[in-house]
Amino acid sequence: MTEQHTETLTLTDEGRRYVTEGLPEIRLYEAARETGQAAEGLPLGAVLDAAGLEGETVDIALANFARKGYGDIEHGELRIDPGADPDDDSGAAALATLAASEEPPTGSVDRLVERGLVERTEDTRRLVGLTQAGVTKLMAGVEVAGQVDQLTPELLTSGEWRDAEFAEYDVAAEAPDVGSGRKHPLRQMADRVKSVFVGMGFEEMQGPTADADFWIHDCLFMPQDHPARTHWDRFELSQPERIDEIPSELVERVRTAHSEGAGPDGEGFHSPWDEGFARKLALRGHTTSLTARHLAGEAQGELEPPQRWFSVEKAYRNDELDDTHLLEFYQIEGWVMAEELSVRDLMGTFTEFYRQFGITDLEFKPTYNPYTEPSFELFGRHPETDELIEIGNSGLFRPEMLDPLGVEADVMAWGLALERLQMLATGTEDIRDVHGTLVDLEYLRTEEVTY
Repeated sequence: MTEQHTETLTLTDEGRRYVTEGLPEIRLYEAARETGQAAEGLPLGAVLDAAGLEGETVDIALANFARKGYGDIEHGELRIDPGADPDDDSGAAALATLAASEEPPTGSVDRLVERGLVERTEDTRRLVGLTQAGVTKLMAGVEVAGQVDQLTPELLTSGEWRDAEFAEYDVAAEAPDVGSGRKHPLRQMADRVKSVFVGMGFEEMQGPTADADFWIHDCLFMPQDHPARTHWDRFELSQPERIDEIPSELVERVRTAHSEGAGPDGEGFHSPWDEGFARKLALRGHTTSLTARHLAGEAQGELEPPQRWFSVEKAYRNDELDDTHLLEFYQIEGWVMAEELSVRDLMGTFTEFYRQFGITDLEFKPTYNPYTEPSFELFGRHPETDELIEIGNSGLFRPEMLDPLGVEADVMAWGLALERLQMLATGTEDIRDVHGTLVDLEYLRTEEVTY
């Protein structure tokens, strides 16, 4: 038996449209270049309008603009690389070649298939013929004997199975692929994180995704005029307008900490504090709201040290989309309550946690957080690009946070990024390849998480 494999490539409706209109990322580049001052930065919205991009083509243009090296987008401004040459775009050339019924380069096609611009159809034709030994047997005469391919109840009850000739079962025979349900690779990684933390003696926290700003920010000693609490970074909800189920005495203690500080050397922020704003509803920008609820005794009742808690839940921020940021992400929250904790305890916890994933080259960098002191960020090196990537933030909670919540022991805490852990553990270079609107479904069906 011989096999003949043929491959057919055809443009999708979207691909044919781009042959006429141009790829969205090229249209974005050319619209910026026509202004003559794109190197200085242009408002992204104005360039999108000039390019005539709207709807889903905006996301497609933004996703491929930086990936192809046409420029960068930061803080709502677009800059192009003057040295880039969209006329040399291999994807656009491959689309044009396909439209002319010519064979494009294989490498270009793979990316176009991933983007849904080209459909690849593979056909296999099998030719069966007798070997020389088969011809010899045929000429000598062949006796045709019936074979049984199933053992049936009738064969068993009649006893005919004793004399029947059964067909051989070919375990190597081709069978159709059946697409079954499976866990998302990121969910598999989340389950692995949970398993590691439970093995380290932690308990899992749970709590509301939409919560009062009081739990999300005010309990963390974040001033109400902090940039993270504006519409630039926060998703506010309108229904209900406010949350009233917060103990009034706790509200007063938090307000005092913001205005006057905590302890003999406390200063506070000396800025207005609005209880109405604190009670407004928003999507949590981090899962530290769960930590605040637990430390305040609202989730599990009053907790006595020692305590170890964690969560792996979604958070939401109005970030710019790039290879390490989406509007929603999974945060690995955790905290430990005990006496006389230090930064060494925190660093040791991270060293042990990441060692379970084969990550041993952590780097630590001091930073500032309103709610922790001392504080530091964690960095890990990407196994494929060798780039140093921020993977988390951490520190020891300040008295201004702990005192209003009634906590007398030390508390060390952290917020780590599950998607960044996925990148370091599996070599993924862009989290948009893992989840989001442009994810490759074939990747989701085949990607494995190794324990």
